[in-house]
Amino acid sequence: MEKVIVICGPTASGKTSLSIELAKRIKGEIVSCDSMQIYQEMNIGTAKPTLKERQGIKHYLLDFVSPEERYSVAEYKKDAKKVIKEIIKKGNTPIVVGGTGLYIDSLIYEIEYPNIEFDGEYRQQLETRVQGEGLEKLYEEAKKIDELAIQKISSNDEKRILRILEIYHATGKTKTEQEIESRKNPPEYDYQVYALAWNREVLYERINKRVDQMIEQGLIEEVKEILTKHKEFPTAMQGLGYKEVVEFLNGNVTKEEMIEKIKMETRRYAKRQMTWFRKNKQTIWLDGEADVETNIGIILN
Repeated sequence: MEKVIVICGPTASGKTSLSIELAKRIKGEIVSCDSMQIYQEMNIGTAKPTLKERQGIKHYLLDFVSPEERYSVAEYKKDAKKVIKEIIKKGNTPIVVGGTGLYIDSLIYEIEYPNIEFDGEYRQQLETRVQGEGLEKLYEEAKKIDELAIQKISSNDEKRILRILEIYHATGKTKTEQEIESRKNPPEYDYQVYALAWNREVLYERINKRVDQMIEQGLIEEVKEILTKHKEFPTAMQGLGYKEVVEFLNGNVTKEEMIEKIKMETRRYAKRQMTWFRKNKQTIWLDGEADVETNIGIILN
């Protein structure tokens, strides 16, 4: 069984630099596993590695979906499996890198997602209700339907809250039930999963600095350009860091409030990521504060 290395962990934990150095040593190619870095035009707010940062290492599944489009975990699994196969065929080692736990689980547990037909009218009803009743009401409804699934997401994660309701509406089964039923096949590859662990306060400080850098690099201007270019309100604008800038541009919060909210929500997201990755029993934990050489040594031994 061919080996696939997975490097995961919370946002701002150093996954990119570790994976690129590792790829240099082992003829590796990187398969992004990030639900926001898939989007075109969204570079600063997603911390997408630049061409310079990639140092000539081939990256897949970055920058290929329009911000207006929906992209499901089922589509990610299909696309990721395709490029993993391509990399192995070339005699190189696939390195799956990212912090989107659902995407990672779809691969390492071989989860099959049923092809649920998207009901545009029902989605419109839900979005209208969010505007009229508030997201909290729908969060509580989703919690009653699927408490296990709701534990894994934030109370203001509109995209995933609505998805729980949509799955139940379309199938009569909860998202959790769908996932349990779908884990029937053994994994196609030998996934070796590593995650970067950090002292929480140190990680939170790294997150705060990263948000400040994003603002300096032009995150507000990036959001303005996307909103100007796309007539429809882009699906991706619901993403962390982007929806807060939209609130600022709409005059609902001050710039300082926006920055603090992005920092707070990113810290909360990182906490949820750590919880998610801890439940994967096969994960080998690396010290995020250790130097890259040390962690590469652990991965290669």
